[in-house]
Amino acid sequence: MSYSQLAFTTPPDAPGWQRWLVFSPLARLVFFTALVWLFIVIGDRLIGWSGWYAPHAPALRRAVCEVVYRALPALFAYLLLTRLIEQRRADELALRRLPAYLIAGIVGGALLFSAVYGVLWLLGSYQIIGTNPHADWLPALLTAGVGAGVGEEIITRGALFRIVEEGLGTWWALAISAIFFGGAHMFNPDVTLWSIAAIGIEAGLMFGMLYHVTRSLWPCIGLHLAWNFTQGTVFGVAVSGTRPDGWLVSAHSGPDWLSGGTFGAEASVIALLACSLLTASLLVIALRRGSIVPPFWRRHRRDQVALAQR
Repeated sequence: MSYSQLAFTTPPDAPGWQRWLVFSPLARLVFFTALVWLFIVIGDRLIGWSGWYAPHAPALRRAVCEVVYRALPALFAYLLLTRLIEQRRADELALRRLPAYLIAGIVGGALLFSAVYGVLWLLGSYQIIGTNPHADWLPALLTAGVGAGVGEEIITRGALFRIVEEGLGTWWALAISAIFFGGAHMFNPDVTLWSIAAIGIEAGLMFGMLYHVTRSLWPCIGLHLAWNFTQGTVFGVAVSGTRPDGWLVSAHSGPDWLSGGTFGAEASVIALLACSLLTASLLVIALRRGSIVPPFWRRHRRDQVALAQR
């Protein structure tokens, strides 16, 4: 079985010390993490020098700073990782795939979230009580959309899922990246153990499978962006505990496990079911393709058997 879908494999002629200290999954994750923190520190200094993130600065300026914090450190670190260590072009961020994949992700995310709140509306758990045509949508698009979509997807799917999959295989990569993604929201407002678990299961597994099937970060970024923006700015619902400023003014009723409560739709069992259906569909595609990657020791054993049979 070929595993050519993997973005990187250790060069066969690499000496032993490079295999462990440079090319191993752990070494690359450490290198990436160090670069992210370095660029965060640099961005913090630049933003502090500019004064754009002052307490009374305009919302749009603060939103631009949020993008610098959330998206650019991860993007720069990832591009350096792929170029300097893996010595390849980051095809998962290839610009030629951006238009189709990003648009598909945005449309899919908007439809998925609309379906969730359509069901909640039919169940009487979501009510529209007014409109707010003056909602400040652009800062929300930059922070919850672009900043979170680009930064979180590069870190969790581009680096963590992809590199763990190369070492431990697809199943472990899904589990580890989902746990990390859920845990990354543990300090959000109104968080609960249920909301952390729900995000890990519904979004962590879904985004991981979406990357696995497409081998591109653009649909993951688009879906993530659209989910957050549609939730907060269109439907006026809290985004992972963050208060919304939406075009629709809404209220929720019923138990929190159904409505999501003050945390937002990520903590709703309806969102959990909808995302799990999409995850299951992507898993069926992966299984039919035979693209599930086994751990490296099983791949090595198969290669040895194949060589012995020649």
